[in-house]
Amino acid sequence: MHAIVVDRLCKSFGEILAVNGLDFSVDPGETVGLLGGNGAGKTTTIAMLLGLLIPTSGNISILGHDMARARFAALARMNFSSPYVALPQKLTVAENLRVYGHLYGVRGIEERIATIAEQLGFTAMLKRATGELSAGQKTRVALAKALINRPDVLLLDEPTASLDPDSGDFVRSWLERYRAESGCTILLASHNMLEVERLCGRVLVMKHGRIVDHGSPAQLLAKYGRDDLEEVFLDIARDRNRRIPA
Repeated sequence: MHAIVVDRLCKSFGEILAVNGLDFSVDPGETVGLLGGNGAGKTTTIAMLLGLLIPTSGNISILGHDMARARFAALARMNFSSPYVALPQKLTVAENLRVYGHLYGVRGIEERIATIAEQLGFTAMLKRATGELSAGQKTRVALAKALINRPDVLLLDEPTASLDPDSGDFVRSWLERYRAESGCTILLASHNMLEVERLCGRVLVMKHGRIVDHGSPAQLLAKYGRDDLEEVFLDIARDRNRRIPA
């Protein structure tokens, strides 16, 4: 059984077709990158996977549950992180994590908060108001919120945005270890091509609401005759001629 199945997915906003016939699947324990420029449809796709937006047409199945009919059964085993979605600023870090832990029915929530704070290196910030944190600190807390329920499916939108190189490397290493130990399925939207090359076994490239190419990072590099994914991304975004080796 696939962890995520997207079938002929479309989403319109008036006359604007933001997502146009997406078809893809993600296997259990796989990390897949979702790439594309601004307006490609990545965020809209993730919002539909989370049940925040209702598709105009098409189907989504996550962990064997049809998201149109039984999304709450899947949502209990999912989570999401984005540094662009702010947590309540007046609550302390611990209070925020406690609220989300209760929403997910996490048992032993205080122990879970202490453990994840230590793992992600923000134990000293637990009593601070979330609004007082730096952008990088908020990113770590947002990731902790996404992991509070030990999800089987994790959706990430720019998970290391605003982090310095050392902190970003720490988070990427932690995600690699978490996936290896838990078998979690990860769908990662990112503009950090080095991050995608490191974390993702497969990449889906979106443009104008469609998937226009896909493959492992190595396959895409070979196909476009490039040395890094950033150049592949630019080739696709700018409609440059592909440099496919003979």
